[in-house]
Amino acid sequence: MSQSHPFSPVAANPSPVGGGGAEATRPARGADAAVVVAVVALAVLGIVALLVSGYLVLSFGSVAVAIGAVLALVPLALVLWAIRWIDRWEPEPRLALVCALLWGAAAAVAIALVFSFITQIGQALLGVGTSTGTLFLSSVVQAPIVEEIAKGIGVLALFWVARSRFDGPVDGLVYSSVVAVGFAFTENIQYFAMTLTTGDIVTVTEIFFLRGVLSPFAHVMFSAFIGLALGFASRRTGALGAIGYFAVGLVPAILLHALWNGAAFLVSNFYLYYVLVQVPLFVLAIVAVVAVRRHERRLTAQRLDEYAAAGWFTATEVGYLSSEAGRRAARSWAARHGAGAAYRRFENNATRLAFARQRVITSRDRLAATKAESELLARIVADRTAIAAVPPLPVPAR
Repeated sequence: MSQSHPFSPVAANPSPVGGGGAEATRPARGADAAVVVAVVALAVLGIVALLVSGYLVLSFGSVAVAIGAVLALVPLALVLWAIRWIDRWEPEPRLALVCALLWGAAAAVAIALVFSFITQIGQALLGVGTSTGTLFLSSVVQAPIVEEIAKGIGVLALFWVARSRFDGPVDGLVYSSVVAVGFAFTENIQYFAMTLTTGDIVTVTEIFFLRGVLSPFAHVMFSAFIGLALGFASRRTGALGAIGYFAVGLVPAILLHALWNGAAFLVSNFYLYYVLVQVPLFVLAIVAVVAVRRHERRLTAQRLDEYAAAGWFTATEVGYLSSEAGRRAARSWAARHGAGAAYRRFENNATRLAFARQRVITSRDRLAATKAESELLARIVADRTAIAAVPPLPVPAR
């Protein structure tokens, strides 16, 4: 193959594709404000997390909660690894992901607990005792509605606060999954701790197998509909319009959650039900994830091709940035020549640029998107200049 440097500086274009060239060297004014919001949110969510932890310790004891937390780390680690795989193309800000995790593990759980307490008080005042009917309503009706709304509020809040990084279905899927796995982590601690204090080792093992092995992705699958809906909203509507998409995403999330919880009451052979119903649903979920990730790659290639036509990228750069294989090869090459960090910045900024361009095209938050486009172009020029000193790579096949 012919040799061509993949990141040689191209002639500086006087203005971005979307205009606003004067903005290119201007620093991001909202960056500091975003950090302040994130820090305040983390502080508040941290306090809520402490309150939820205190409730669990008072209810089940510190030893049972500690053991339950260790057991709950197993499904948490598995799901977080899967989310990281989904989020590789355009990684979301770590602060936003931590906020999402804490929202699910603390705020959403607190909302569900408060609503449960209110329901229990209402039942006591009305003289309604515990029965199969009340348990069914609590598990199959109340829990899916309250929990999915509680988790979804966190995703919607991220849509509003971090709109510049909420670019499509994959981003919505990532944020909703992180919120959901946070919720599942705390819920698992509760279940494991409660079983440890009331059951024997056989019961504990069965509960761990059910929740930690068979269904670590259950909450993720439920809430994924909310994230996907808001991801589509990010390309079609504004802040208020997103509420309608949020409501649409809630419907399948609640129904799927109710289907899962209802199996305990309606199915005599749970494991047969799991194989016949839940496994196919999980396979469909994997297919959907692969489809939206492929769409994200195609969109990146299309938008970066436009920048290449305007002189901001070379065709070789776009070739490496538009496929998983190309990115792996370029990362390895850059790392071998001491430019690994610079290339990763370049790759991340280029991908963000493609989605900023998409927002400009669709007129969603156009003013902010055009400003982000200019700032990212300035960063990319600096990144590419830092990378250009190393030896060339073969031109990749597109």
